Amino acid sequence: MKRLLWLVPLMAIVALVYWVERRRSAPPIVQFAEARRERLVSLLMTNGKVEPVEWSAVRAGREGLVSRVAVSKGDSIAAGAVLAELDAAEARTEMAAAEARVAEARAQLEILLAGGRSREIAEINGLIERARVDLDAARKELAALSRLVEKKAATAHSRDQAAERVRQVSTEIRTLEQRRDSLVSPPDRSAAEARVRENENSVQLSRRRIELSVIHAPMAGDVYQLDVRQGAYVRPGDPIAHIGRLDRVKVFVYVDEPELGNVRKGLPVTITWEAMPGKRWSGVVDRLPTHIVPLGSRQVGEVTCLIGNPDRALLPATNVNAEIRLHVVENALTIPKETLRRENNEAGVFVLEGSRLVFRKLLLGASSITRMEVLEGLRERDLVALPADFPLSDGLVVKTGSAP
Repeated sequence: MKRLLWLVPLMAIVALVYWVERRRSAPPIVQFAEARRERLVSLLMTNGKVEPVEWSAVRAGREGLVSRVAVSKGDSIAAGAVLAELDAAEARTEMAAAEARVAEARAQLEILLAGGRSREIAEINGLIERARVDLDAARKELAALSRLVEKKAATAHSRDQAAERVRQVSTEIRTLEQRRDSLVSPPDRSAAEARVRENENSVQLSRRRIELSVIHAPMAGDVYQLDVRQGAYVRPGDPIAHIGRLDRVKVFVYVDEPELGNVRKGLPVTITWEAMPGKRWSGVVDRLPTHIVPLGSRQVGEVTCLIGNPDRALLPATNVNAEIRLHVVENALTIPKETLRRENNEAGVFVLEGSRLVFRKLLLGASSITRMEVLEGLRERDLVALPADFPLSDGLVVKTGSAP
């Protein structure tokens, strides 16, 4: 009886060894997928960035303190709407002072253009008139004495004195006229006109500063970026806001260089955004790239797509995902992409023939994210091997597993 008890574990060990050896000699189990016909949509999956189709950057035209911000980010505004205002108190004070200087300079110019100060001119003109009366009397006296000298009724000396009187009065008149003319010289007039222009320019500069204090929208659209707040100090050229039409946007889609040959103008595009799961926007390819640019470790072309954005949910500078529909093939014979292998630099699959694997070269067509079109090399319902945990080879005897 004790001998029989020793036989039980021995028989169990023998049975285990037999089972292991049988497992080792049994054909490996391989899962297969069936080649089937279906509608194949070939998609190019990539990423991109949103920009407005039409937009304008509004910048400060002068320095100053922001006294009021009239809009908020996301507002829809009309062309010419007030975006913000800068403090213009100093500019208004400067303009009032410049206008006063203009009035003073114009008054001085008018005096000069009239020939000088009216009181001084009147005084000189009075002296000239009196001198002319004296001159007329002196000339009459000279004429009378000259006749008397001819008649020997007067001396030559008295006549010469009368002639000297005529010369003196004539000289006095010329002196007075020169004095009157010297009240306004050409340089004086030019200087007065220059002062008027200088102060008028100051008025214009102050008025322009006041105008630049009110910042207007150059176009109708949406305020998608607001760069200032009340109380901030800005300098000329500082950004105030970005305005654009967001009912339709551009998406610069980054397509890897090898895929660019498949992209054509007019292809349908679908945009998704991780911030809004389930939301999709549609559009088309509008423009192909003219050059290749580096993007991280990638070499890409920026394909411009026009995307409808009626709800204005896609925001400028947003990073999005893009699907470009390259091809749609009806009734295509397809297999899963993971079944494709390369043997001796030739693309193909392992097909089940009886209980063995046979490698077949394939001529491939369009592809989707998960499936590949087969143009030559397979028939409908052929079974192709899926990846396994062990090497597959031509002629390998296998056991069929369940196909997905």
